[in-house]
Amino acid sequence: MEIPVAFGKAVKIRRIELSISQEDLANRAGLSRSFLSGVELGNRQASVSTVWRLAEALECQPSDLWLKAEALIVGEG
Repeated sequence: MEIPVAFGKAVKIRRIELSISQEDLANRAGLSRSFLSGVELGNRQASVSTVWRLAEALECQPSDLWLKAEALIVGEG
């Protein structure tokens, strides 16, 4: 699994855990819904500052998202 895809899945998993829509998360993080959709699909790469904003909006640490992404990648092999 590619890193952007794994990171996007980690974001989506956390968003679903919080029961919030893409639009709500995008608003909380100050992003467009279409950009967020691209991140979740692994088609767009988030900058470091965007990762931070997403983590704050998802009520977690940036490292939580990266650890989940890593688990998704490692679990694949």
